[in-house]
Amino acid sequence: MSNYVFVIDTNHRQLNPSTPGVARSLLNARKAAIYRRYPFTIILKKEVTGLVEPCQLKIDPGSRATGLAILQGNRVLWGAELTHRGQSIKNSLESRRSLRRGRRGRKTRYRQPRFLNRTRPKGWLAPSLMHRILTTMTWVNRLIKLCPIQSIAQELVRFDTQVIQNPEISGTQYQQGTLYQYETREYLLEKWGRQCVYCGQEDTPLEVEHIVSRSKGGSNRVSNLTIACVPCNQKKSNRSIEDFLSGKPDLLKRIKAQAKAPLKDAAAVNATRWKLFNALKEMGLPVSVGTGGQTKFNRKQQDLPKAHWIDAAATGKDIPELEFCTSQPLLIQCSGHGTRQMCGTDKYGFPIRYRSKKRIHYGFQTGDIVKAVVTQGKKIGSYMGRVLCRKSGNFDISTKDGRVTGISHKYCTHIHKKDGYNYAF
Repeated sequence: MSNYVFVIDTNHRQLNPSTPGVARSLLNARKAAIYRRYPFTIILKKEVTGLVEPCQLKIDPGSRATGLAILQGNRVLWGAELTHRGQSIKNSLESRRSLRRGRRGRKTRYRQPRFLNRTRPKGWLAPSLMHRILTTMTWVNRLIKLCPIQSIAQELVRFDTQVIQNPEISGTQYQQGTLYQYETREYLLEKWGRQCVYCGQEDTPLEVEHIVSRSKGGSNRVSNLTIACVPCNQKKSNRSIEDFLSGKPDLLKRIKAQAKAPLKDAAAVNATRWKLFNALKEMGLPVSVGTGGQTKFNRKQQDLPKAHWIDAAATGKDIPELEFCTSQPLLIQCSGHGTRQMCGTDKYGFPIRYRSKKRIHYGFQTGDIVKAVVTQGKKIGSYMGRVLCRKSGNFDISTKDGRVTGISHKYCTHIHKKDGYNYAF
């Protein structure tokens, strides 16, 4: 099942989303036209004054991907997963810093360092973190213009599953309850891929394992914990990991490196969640929040698979039994708008090429999705994909079957203009 299609009337009033079949019938009868390809939206050729059933947008923010879902009552009509590019932004900034520092060290032309004139405004976030908020808000604003969204729900805080089952829990009962250290176990399962770290066995009961045993001075810090199946855990007992894996040096090295991996993703979510919440509140729509524990509890209660967009649909308190009208979410990949750097450099920081300031040629820009129907020459056929523009007017088109070169701009028509995102299903 595909996502529902967004519908707006001739006055750009948001209407109830329709099924793909109904949208196809309207397009074939020429009662509507395509307004946007991603997300797919049609615009009617008349004004509609009927009542519209309100929808709710639900958001599951994440470090690497954010889940989006639109619900109408208990029906999930539309879903998407927005993949961020925070790590690539961080790498680009580090590359720029190293190039500038290298040129200063060689006494060549460089940008003067700034130390005493830098002030950061209140609430400042690193560009790699702020990117997550800005891209999420971009898609919230887009969806509000295309769908009658009347409220927003966001997963905001870390979860406490014991409070979900017993709101009156306190004291030692809280500390030693049935879900004691539940959050730690869930984190370890995600960190180690839900498989035994020693033998790689999956779909088996796993236990929390101390890399350095408590009897030999090991602590309960998460960097000293991993997961292992019962036989491996008993076989290792309180032996040192070097002794236990003496015949597997590669595995030993990997476990030690992964155990010290920082909590980068969790820190990114914690740093951005309140900033996103405040940005959503400024839009003027009612914003409700839920916890990660509530989301997982709702998903387990309804036996739903694990996915970002499904987690978004399950966000909130006291949600009804969900009816999924789609099983094919839109996959959105943040690609950026290119670089503003006018001069490319080699790895030593020396200029190697200069870029033209003109980026639009014959009405097309590199990154646009186009359809080219070639009627003559050696490349007769139909091609659709992203275009690489050239000043000569002969473009390259990247299709799913490979790159096609030397296609004249005269054969190209726009499908979707470049907007900084790649799309898939």
